[in-house]
Amino acid sequence: MAKSESFDVTTGVDLQEVDNAINQARKELTNRFDFKNVVLEINYDREAGKIGIHTADDFKLESVWQSLSQRLAARNVPLKNMQRGKMEEASGGTVRQEITIVQAIDSETARKIVKHLKDQKLKKIQSSIQGDTVRISGPSRNDLQDVIRMLKSEDWGIELKFGNYR
Repeated sequence: MAKSESFDVTTGVDLQEVDNAINQARKELTNRFDFKNVVLEINYDREAGKIGIHTADDFKLESVWQSLSQRLAARNVPLKNMQRGKMEEASGGTVRQEITIVQAIDSETARKIVKHLKDQKLKKIQSSIQGDTVRISGPSRNDLQDVIRMLKSEDWGIELKFGNYR
């Protein structure tokens, strides 16, 4: 029987690093002069995978996002997995925004990945969706490395991780 190699395509972020980045951003922003005596809240719901920002106006909101995104990038948290929601008006003329943390490949993106691989007409490469991961298998590791390069060259809207090599 022929030996088959495989790997899994997943996504996700380290939630502890997100927590650390939020704490750093909070500390930095509370010490900044332009945020003295201004409404500033950064709430993190680890269970739901959401970050809530509440501040005085849209300019302050952008400043908070810039600071937070710099801290996340410094901790190797993929910003592609942070999906910013709409800016909403809150009470007292303040604004708020919710950021959703993507921890899994949704079914639509998984189908796009499988379809993309089928459209490439790669010989002996098979892909299947298994929950929130895509398993890709083939006869040789060289073919699988080509698939990884191909997937990395496309923009899927999220950061892809490749692991579980067998």
